[in-house]
Amino acid sequence: MMSRDARHLALEQVGILGQRRIADGTALLIGAGGIGCASAAYLASSGVGHILIADFDTIDETNLGRQVLYTPEDVGGLKAEVAAAHLRKLNPDIKITAITTRLEGAALTEAVKSSDVVLDGCDNFATRFELNDACVSAGRRLISGAAIRLEGQLAVFGPIFDTAPCYRCLYTEADESLDSCAGNGVLSPVPGVIGTLMAVETLKYFAGIASDTSLLRLYDAASTEFHTVKILKREDCPVCAASSSR
Repeated sequence: MMSRDARHLALEQVGILGQRRIADGTALLIGAGGIGCASAAYLASSGVGHILIADFDTIDETNLGRQVLYTPEDVGGLKAEVAAAHLRKLNPDIKITAITTRLEGAALTEAVKSSDVVLDGCDNFATRFELNDACVSAGRRLISGAAIRLEGQLAVFGPIFDTAPCYRCLYTEADESLDSCAGNGVLSPVPGVIGTLMAVETLKYFAGIASDTSLLRLYDAASTEFHTVKILKREDCPVCAASSSR
């Protein structure tokens, strides 16, 4: 175990204490697609103690170009189960839980409460909104990522939302008509870039390394550039308003 963690132990920002926190941490991953596969692989290889992977979808041949945990032999299998099996081989010393049903309502709330960090790699706004609401209510760190065409984005929220924005401060129901990856395509490594950055942010949180929770990071693969946009806390945000009144 020491040899696997050696490079983390050598980091001043991580060290023995930070790696112990990583090993004691629980991460909930929503979506085992291109973003989720990259995140999950690095979380597992880095020794996160318990990873819950939630995805009710099955593996399609069109997934294989960007969802790197899967092979042609896995086509037709449940993503969460197949991903969990591959991750157990990658690191047999950690706990992996596959959730193959759609997480919503009370089940989603309970899964969020049982986790320290939630990684949002899903592909629809309805789930993202419900996930954000649960994270705000439970006071959990939410790391959100998305990718389309040659573009990706990353944002970190919480776990304290009194003065910091939430996902609903950034997007509203009016944005639900935004383009989808399936309809527009995506360069295969772009979701991997975003998923890897989400894993970085997760490990930073566990190790106690600070992150700015008021910035939207935009990745442009065509120019190989990152841009940042300030996320302002909306005064009319229904989730933040409800949270502050509790």
